[in-house]
Amino acid sequence: MNRELPWDDLRLILAIAGAGSLSGAGRRLALSHATVFRRLAKVEERLGVRLFERARAGYVPTLAGEELAAAARRVEAEVLDVERRVAGRDLRPSGTLRVTTTDTLMVGLLSPIFVDFRKTHREIALEVAISNDVLSLSKREADVAIRPVNRPSEMLVGRKIGVIEQVVYGRRALIPKRGGDLRAVDWVGPDEAMAYRALDRWMAEEGLDERCRYRVDSLFGMLAAARDGAGLAVLPCYLGEPDRRLVRVGKAIPALATDLWLLTHPDLRKTARIRAFMDFVANAVTDLRSGLKPGG
Repeated sequence: MNRELPWDDLRLILAIAGAGSLSGAGRRLALSHATVFRRLAKVEERLGVRLFERARAGYVPTLAGEELAAAARRVEAEVLDVERRVAGRDLRPSGTLRVTTTDTLMVGLLSPIFVDFRKTHREIALEVAISNDVLSLSKREADVAIRPVNRPSEMLVGRKIGVIEQVVYGRRALIPKRGGDLRAVDWVGPDEAMAYRALDRWMAEEGLDERCRYRVDSLFGMLAAARDGAGLAVLPCYLGEPDRRLVRVGKAIPALATDLWLLTHPDLRKTARIRAFMDFVANAVTDLRSGLKPGG
């Protein structure tokens, strides 16, 4: 009986153990549920041992499954470490570069910068992962991250390229006259799914909760609601300033300012394409300053 375990089989076991389901493992590996099911059955048949118990809550590793998943984690860590170190030796500004950032930053600030970068560096293919979740740079899910964060991971290196300011915006007809009470008008705010705790706290402290009867689970949704007259909303300046239908109300809110960071993994920072990209983006953001204060 052939008991060898190729790396692809170890990856399969690790994905199922991590996701707790076949469908979740399939999403991680870009495979169908049926394919994951068939491959797991073949691995268990070849090894002559059950690797997962099929419980109501999902797929739970047996003792053998836990041992193989642990071994897979060690192998994965070594493979990723070698990949990063090899990629870090690349001295030519060419190849594929994968960048992750948020949807609002992509639309409101970064898209024209990325287009200009491609025009300047024709030998670098750019892949952009739009995600509000933090992708792992250590696992090579992305090479560079552009993120609003005040405390980036100590495992990453990079630079702060600006400070995102937040300001109240709304249609002119809804804004109280000078000296008027902002608590007398309707507000648009984030809902629970958005998990925007800093804005939740600020609105509570300002006594605006009772006036917030329109909640949305994204900044784009809040922008659209404020733009169409649903109420006042706190928005990042890079979204609010360009919209001519919105009027800025007051000054930036210090408690909601967020640093904008350009980050990569230490093993990749000397790679020519990554160095070229990070320098280009940092310089371009410095020139634009659209809704941003200078970086540190």
